[in-house]
Amino acid sequence: MRRSLKDYLIISIKGLAMGAADVVPGVSGGTIAFVSGIYEELIETINKLDFSFFSTWKKEGFLNAWKAYNLSFLSTLFLGIAISILSLAKLIKWLLHNEPLLLWAFFFGLVLASIVYIGKQITSFKPKVWLSILITGILSYFITLAEPLASPDSNWYLLFCGFIAIIAMILPGVSGAFILLILGAYQTFIDILNQLRDGLVNFDIDILTQAIIKLIIIALGAITGLKLFSRILNWMFKNHKNVTLAILTGFMIGSLNKLWPWKEVLSWRTNSEGIKVPLIEKSILPNNFEGDPKILLVLLLVCVGFLLILILERLANKKAN
Repeated sequence: MRRSLKDYLIISIKGLAMGAADVVPGVSGGTIAFVSGIYEELIETINKLDFSFFSTWKKEGFLNAWKAYNLSFLSTLFLGIAISILSLAKLIKWLLHNEPLLLWAFFFGLVLASIVYIGKQITSFKPKVWLSILITGILSYFITLAEPLASPDSNWYLLFCGFIAIIAMILPGVSGAFILLILGAYQTFIDILNQLRDGLVNFDIDILTQAIIKLIIIALGAITGLKLFSRILNWMFKNHKNVTLAILTGFMIGSLNKLWPWKEVLSWRTNSEGIKVPLIEKSILPNNFEGDPKILLVLLLVCVGFLLILILERLANKKAN
């Protein structure tokens, strides 16, 4: 496919939108890709990319291999995603520390609407579908109550998180940031992005090196997961679509407990920056919250998050029609 400079500029803008979605739990970069009309090309390009690229490079030269594997499209898109994620990470970190109630309220609304969005795509509610929703909902709820399997700063845990969270690149409606949140690694990931940004801005080689190493570990997990999940999920959607959608719906229903704005901290941990942050929290009613519960603002932001997903859904339907 021949593309002009203007075409690649538009692709990079779509990447910016995908990056903004990927950094927010509840919004899927896959949804943005679907709405903007590049989802199929993205999945096809990723599926095609493997070690045979190097064989083509050896036989036909680097430029021909680059064109054959559509890497101009992929690199332009990923550049937009990376710029967007790095730009928003600082804002998310500030909100996590200064306005957690309002941030979680917005995320809660996003995921609540995502449940409706995915659930509406189930065409037949047979017993196995209801059972899938029930089992995954209960399982997901208990995951939100459990202590993380390892420290979110552990390299092995980051590798595992990258492996699991990449599902967001494959499925519209599922957020990778949301999965990181459930795994207890979301704030760690935001901190790593801010380390990278600060290292680049201040030319601090030590901070930059630490951030790059952690991002490489996450990327290795993500690449592995991407190649495995893409084939499995494509097969599941083609052969067991309703059950697959039911599993996703149940998973998100159960995990709403993690996003409930009003929390009581049961235990703390110290992150890689030496800052004390919550480890295990319990959902409580607003009247039991220590401090100002900001009920009206919380409800307003839940509605804003909910409406944002509905708007994306309408755009996706228009694109499909």
